[in-house]
Amino acid sequence: MHILVVEDQENIASFITKGLEEHGMTVDCVHDGDEGYELAKSKPYDGIVLDIMLPGRDGLSIVSNLRKQNNHVPVILLTARSEIDERVEGLSAGADDYLPKPFHMDELHARLVAIMRRSSPEQSNIMQVDDLIIDRITREVKRNGRAIDLTSREFDLLAYLVQSKNRVLTRTQICEKVWDFHHDTQTNLVDVYIRRLRQKIDTDADHKLIHTVRGVGYKVVPPNEPAHQ
Repeated sequence: MHILVVEDQENIASFITKGLEEHGMTVDCVHDGDEGYELAKSKPYDGIVLDIMLPGRDGLSIVSNLRKQNNHVPVILLTARSEIDERVEGLSAGADDYLPKPFHMDELHARLVAIMRRSSPEQSNIMQVDDLIIDRITREVKRNGRAIDLTSREFDLLAYLVQSKNRVLTRTQICEKVWDFHHDTQTNLVDVYIRRLRQKIDTDADHKLIHTVRGVGYKVVPPNEPAHQ
């Protein structure tokens, strides 16, 4: 999940960014309302954490203008004040939820997950191949009903493979998507992570999902379909 954080207090912004990243989210963080508004308009974020009081454009103006442009990205407003009028104004402007400061990181994450789940079609949140189920919002993975513990990078790699099932992904494609850099032929980073995934996903499974296409890359193949085409 790709999240935009717009918060002018750098210590709070850093706290939010670190907390969301620890939950496996990718975070863009800015401290100015005008910059935040431009990013919110130009990038397809999965959610926005937005302070109300900002230098430049304020949070209420940002969410109101996004809604006028038919941009329905989920938004949580942060406020240092707790007056009912301000909460009502924020929700009326189009925010999905609000959270007064100070707050616990677990609560912010839970609220963010909840509004993203409500705003997204269920089928876009859940991916399934055979008995492997992936929830892209909660980042939970199960196979045959058994919960599988993955690191953030392992989850991103598995989700990319499953999203592209039956399609061969080269090491370069995987590096650019999962690690955001071009593949270095001198490193076996992708192969190491594929090996880790196989140990967690395919060990003891009746059907092996992750297949190697020699000299090309890797792909996920559902049951009853040929691994090599």
